[in-house]
Amino acid sequence: MKPLKITALACALLTPLTVTAAAHASAYPVKNPVLVKNALYQAGPLPTTTCNNLPDEPTTPAEARTYINEALRCLENTWGQHLQKAGLPYEPAKVQYVTRLPKNYCGSEDGETIQSSEVWYCDWDRTLSFKIGKYWLLGPITGLDLFNTIADTYSYHVQKQAGLYDAGEDLRAASKAEHLEQGRRIYQQAECLGAAFTKSVWPLPGKTERDWEKVASSFYRDSAEYGKAANRKRWVKAGFRTADPASCNTWAAASSKVS
Repeated sequence: MKPLKITALACALLTPLTVTAAAHASAYPVKNPVLVKNALYQAGPLPTTTCNNLPDEPTTPAEARTYINEALRCLENTWGQHLQKAGLPYEPAKVQYVTRLPKNYCGSEDGETIQSSEVWYCDWDRTLSFKIGKYWLLGPITGLDLFNTIADTYSYHVQKQAGLYDAGEDLRAASKAEHLEQGRRIYQQAECLGAAFTKSVWPLPGKTERDWEKVASSFYRDSAEYGKAANRKRWVKAGFRTADPASCNTWAAASSKVS
């Protein structure tokens, strides 16, 4: 499949549409136990750790790499412990820095400008690819935005490790609307898991509750691909409130909760 991409702060699930006969539909409620009763939900809240070595927001590509690498170190520490506690497989995500996405990499191509800031997760090789553009260095990004972007994207790797990602991709859809709903369940769960991680390392040095509220309240546009702003905000706040992946079980939620 194509990689999951975050351009600046706007996420896109670049997945092909698969529509099959209604007899094979997977409409709510989803019954696959890998999705609705995953061990990831059963291991309790994430371990309380710290990310005190996180540097200030970057202003140069070198500083951006340092910032990203430290955020990833914190993510690996937290999620590694949780996945192992849940009895799930764990391996660190691979990381690469690119000036442009390699041609046909993971079934997709980089259609953005060289100045854009992007991060992709490719499930084929479990690799996070970062393209550091001006947005992450000189643009309006402040507070926790970059940290949240990294945490959200890493959550796809968590889903992959837990089997959630593949199980979600294996679902069949009887219509385009159902396919979009399945994608929203994956996407909104990743946002929730990212928020749960942030809570587990909270407080971050130099950050305040107001910084987090800006992130949690930044959803203002409804989207068929990603969901209503109100629903996305609800899942993010649930993850941050509990730091528990059980609060991020979008697969057991009613369709209205992920619309």
